[in-house]
Amino acid sequence: MSVFIIIFLTAVAALFAGVFEKGKFSRYLSILGLLVALYVSFLPECSFFNQYKTMFKFGPNAALFTKISIVITLLLFFLGGFSFSNHRSHQSELYALLLFALSGGIILFGFQNLVTLFLGVEILSIPLYVLAGSNKTDLRSNEASIKYFLMGAFATGFLLFGIALIYGSSGSFDLYQIHQFSIENPKDTLFIMGAVLMLVALAFKVSLAPFHMWSPDVYQGSPSLITAFMMSIVKISAFFAFFRVMTIAFAGITGEWINIMGVLIIITLFLANAMGLAQSNAKRMLAYSSVSHAGYLGLIFFGLNNLSAYNLAFYLFAYSLATVGVMMCLIWVEKLKRETSYNAFRGLSHSEPIMAVAAAVSMLSMAGIPLTAGFMGKFSIFAQAIQYPKMGSFMVLIAVLGSAISIAYYLRLIMVMFFPKESSFKTSEKVPLTYNIVAVFIIIALLAMGIFPDLFAKQFGL
Repeated sequence: MSVFIIIFLTAVAALFAGVFEKGKFSRYLSILGLLVALYVSFLPECSFFNQYKTMFKFGPNAALFTKISIVITLLLFFLGGFSFSNHRSHQSELYALLLFALSGGIILFGFQNLVTLFLGVEILSIPLYVLAGSNKTDLRSNEASIKYFLMGAFATGFLLFGIALIYGSSGSFDLYQIHQFSIENPKDTLFIMGAVLMLVALAFKVSLAPFHMWSPDVYQGSPSLITAFMMSIVKISAFFAFFRVMTIAFAGITGEWINIMGVLIIITLFLANAMGLAQSNAKRMLAYSSVSHAGYLGLIFFGLNNLSAYNLAFYLFAYSLATVGVMMCLIWVEKLKRETSYNAFRGLSHSEPIMAVAAAVSMLSMAGIPLTAGFMGKFSIFAQAIQYPKMGSFMVLIAVLGSAISIAYYLRLIMVMFFPKESSFKTSEKVPLTYNIVAVFIIIALLAMGIFPDLFAKQFGL
């Protein structure tokens, strides 16, 4: 709760800082607030907040996911000075809205009640509806905002209807009381219908196919730094909330929803990877890549054990670091070339080798190549899922095939950057120092976590 309050107050301060110097100091104020929040997240929770534990509890898992979300947000804010350079008149609003969205994500890490879940989802989502359309002169950005809002509202309807049915059958909004009801009444039709409706709503939020239709257009149309935030922080927040609801509240009826989850994962892995192969635009390819990773993450529901939350956190952190690494490169190219097609990246390694290497290592990590963090993340989730007695082996086989397909479209962009037939990337403008610093950090982090995976636990105080 302390971290939530710090980030929320930082968002308010960043918003009002826009009154002075057109938001000149909002970014620095936001980074300072995030650093303070990161420090506080390592401290024991203040006992004063125990009175709210029936609604929100900052337990070990909440603390872990909060830490990785703050780290990723810090990296994105370091990129903001260059990325938001054409938004000088309202930069403060952009940083404030991102922090408000992060506040919603933190609620999703520690909610104890379905009402708190709903509040977290909406606080996370509403600022992003605005941010998706923040590039007012771009019709694609306007389209992204409208589409995200309409589809988000549609998913919210499913979520509320599901919560209503759950309350109507169990008589409670509390996760653990619902958990007890699910064990004692595993065949309650109203309860099962509510669980399925909530599954569908949360599948929308994490972009599981066929509820992913909004993702490619919204990700492509939104400003690239906002897209990076959606692909990382929103994915972390929404997936942990999804995991928490299904494995706690609906643990007693796992047999009723696990097969539905399996079907969604299979559709997601085949559809997203096939569509990723068909793209000629790097940003849209990364959008389908993000959808495919929702499929890999979905395997966490199979073969649940005491390390499941840790495995989920490791994968999400590795994926989010890689997302920042690729999107950072894309932001730079998009600013110079005014496009994000594969051809725009041709010969990037000759002009900016550090950026190109960071993007390449990030995509190799996304593909699950050994010695990268992505490989260890996939290995841990696949090793868990294969223990599931009924269809674990089959699900892992599908995921491995999906990973093999994904290598093709990641390598395509890497080849364009490093081995072009003719380099078209000639510019006198140099990458900002902050971008090179973030690039080096991401390269080291992805390789270090891939070679020494225990570093993740040590660095986050586990």
